[in-house]
Amino acid sequence: MKQTTEVTAAAARGKTIVRTSIVGIAANVFLAAFKAVIGLGVHSIAIVLDAVNNITDAGSSLITIIGTCLAGKAPDRKHPFGHGRAEYLSAMLISFLVLYAGIAAMTESVKKMITPVTPDYSAVSLIIVAAAVVVKLLLGSYFRRVGQAVNSQSLRNSGTDALLDAVISVSTLAAAGIFLWKGVSLEPYLGAAISLVILKSGIDMLRETISQLLGERADADLARGIKETVLSFPDVSGVYDLVLNNYGPDAFLGSLHIEVPDTHSADELDELIRAITVKVYKEHNVLLSAVGVYSVNTRDPAVVAMREKISEMVLQNEYVLQIHGFYVSEEKKTIRFDLIISFDAKDRVAVYNEILREVQSAYPDYTFEVVLDTDFCES
Repeated sequence: MKQTTEVTAAAARGKTIVRTSIVGIAANVFLAAFKAVIGLGVHSIAIVLDAVNNITDAGSSLITIIGTCLAGKAPDRKHPFGHGRAEYLSAMLISFLVLYAGIAAMTESVKKMITPVTPDYSAVSLIIVAAAVVVKLLLGSYFRRVGQAVNSQSLRNSGTDALLDAVISVSTLAAAGIFLWKGVSLEPYLGAAISLVILKSGIDMLRETISQLLGERADADLARGIKETVLSFPDVSGVYDLVLNNYGPDAFLGSLHIEVPDTHSADELDELIRAITVKVYKEHNVLLSAVGVYSVNTRDPAVVAMREKISEMVLQNEYVLQIHGFYVSEEKKTIRFDLIISFDAKDRVAVYNEILREVQSAYPDYTFEVVLDTDFCES
């Protein structure tokens, strides 16, 4: 049932993205044809560039469809985690298309600065460009709304590009108005300014997509929700080391550690871990591939007091965010725990060594096993 539900949701998401992209292709091809004919007829570089932008937008939608289809492929032997990250690659290609459009716009604008061509606007051409503004605004808002709803970076990028096209068309109308009023053609300079806006947008899109491919910190609300779910089990006193690996939009594989009393037997732990895994998947759509266990001393009051004292000592350091996994073995005379030290510390290793010296000085009869841990999910 779990796998069927997951596949059904992914299929519905893919169909929504493809359907939205087809609407974008149809609208952009229609607009490009009209603008190309008008731009060439009135010798307007701005309108011709606008038509070129529409073609690149149609290409963006086609790339989105291809990326979505590739991402929807079932896992196989070579890619056991699925193909969801193909969507990030399609978003990257769209970013390159936007950058290409910006470079092309700048090149043509510079050419027109060197060899000016007097535009010949007509009422019909300006009306069609104005209509294109409305279409682009609607299309851009539609792309971004659907992209947000289904968490598709490709659709969001296409939406941003469409809204930029609307700005370009408005600028074209403004240049036409100035030419008809004052007889001064600002199109080459307008085109250069527009190309800078397009280039900035493309760079921003590319930066965001690369960041996703590199692996970003998980959403804080998702991480908090998972921890609250795990802590809802009475036997769990703490949840730590949550790691979420992203294999495409809304496709997470995770692991974490739980603190439980040292009185739990193996069969009790097995039952608890299975229950946690099922509940986290049902409530957050995150598959926990591993649940580690930290055993908490409960039998010896002296050890409990030791834990409280060491925790208080360690947390006095401004860069220590958390101490967990604390356990004392009187038989082996060892004390072990994990430390999360803030990335704000200039030298995290130096902070770690300082804390280690402090606790070793306070408890010289014990051997300390302290792990410098990393905070993967919280800010």
